[in-house]
Amino acid sequence: MARTTPPRPVDVSVEFPELAGSARTAVRLHPVPGAPTVHDSSVGGPLLWPADEEWPVFESPGPPFMPVTTLADIRELRTLLTLPEPTPAQRLAVTRLMDGYDAEDITSSGPMPLIPVAQLYARDVPGLPFPEGTDVLQVLWLPLPDIEGCWPAVQLRWRAAAEVRQVLAEPPEPAYVELDDHVPQPCLLQPEEILEFPPLHLLGEELQQRITAWSKRASLEYQWELSVAPGWKAGGWPAEFTFRDPAEPDDELCCGECGGPVEALLTVGGGERGSGGGSWTAVELRELVEADPGAYPLAYEPTRIQIGRGYVLQFYYCLADPRHLPRTIMQ
Repeated sequence: MARTTPPRPVDVSVEFPELAGSARTAVRLHPVPGAPTVHDSSVGGPLLWPADEEWPVFESPGPPFMPVTTLADIRELRTLLTLPEPTPAQRLAVTRLMDGYDAEDITSSGPMPLIPVAQLYARDVPGLPFPEGTDVLQVLWLPLPDIEGCWPAVQLRWRAAAEVRQVLAEPPEPAYVELDDHVPQPCLLQPEEILEFPPLHLLGEELQQRITAWSKRASLEYQWELSVAPGWKAGGWPAEFTFRDPAEPDDELCCGECGGPVEALLTVGGGERGSGGGSWTAVELRELVEADPGAYPLAYEPTRIQIGRGYVLQFYYCLADPRHLPRTIMQ
């Protein structure tokens, strides 16, 4: 059943008409557990990758500084944790898998293959800035503890699906993973278009003050309930800054390759419920959890991704050339 966002508690553009012209269309991706194929839009699913095209790698990840794990172990652990009544042997396996391996025991060096983060087809998310002749966006990264910035550990690929004649059957995987919270669980998507309004920090000071005063009177949080949707989404407005001075990243918001302007492309991570009163929670998701409380919290966090201490990772693309390395900022 498709996920649908409830109507906003109020139409903020009626309360503040100057916001009407700043509304942007965003696509909430609404990931749901599943088994995507290369022909699906997905989070953490297989990519429509040509067999004759080199898989992207990060040349110099540096030595790990913490216990590490592997993608195979992460998959096994997640499967075991879903068992309602694990056997004693399975409980021992969970302990072993959660302990991981000492970083000193890792002997692998050299380039590390990136892993799939998302694949978005234009038919599902038509508003993305697809370069002419392309209809698929693929997002990959190396699941490092710090994935902010503009560097080859995070990459985009824009391609034409019809040009992929033979798909790469077994993509390479990194020898180890430092942070399992940055390994997405495969999910299918249920895209939904919504309208968003600018986060508070992007508005003028006078308007910020009026909105803040009105929010207190109306008992509504503009930041959490009326402006920017939580969870995974494409396009729309960037998230409100949650732990840093909003002025701090201004110099960072440019393309790392050409220095040109960038715009919001993709928001990764964060729960589907969001902060505040949970007014963004999809109607069907709320009904699911009410009918089966045991479905929480995985129903709200199906991708298993956690950015920092519950933040989001915002991808920005270069307006001059979307093929440039993306800029990522934790917010």
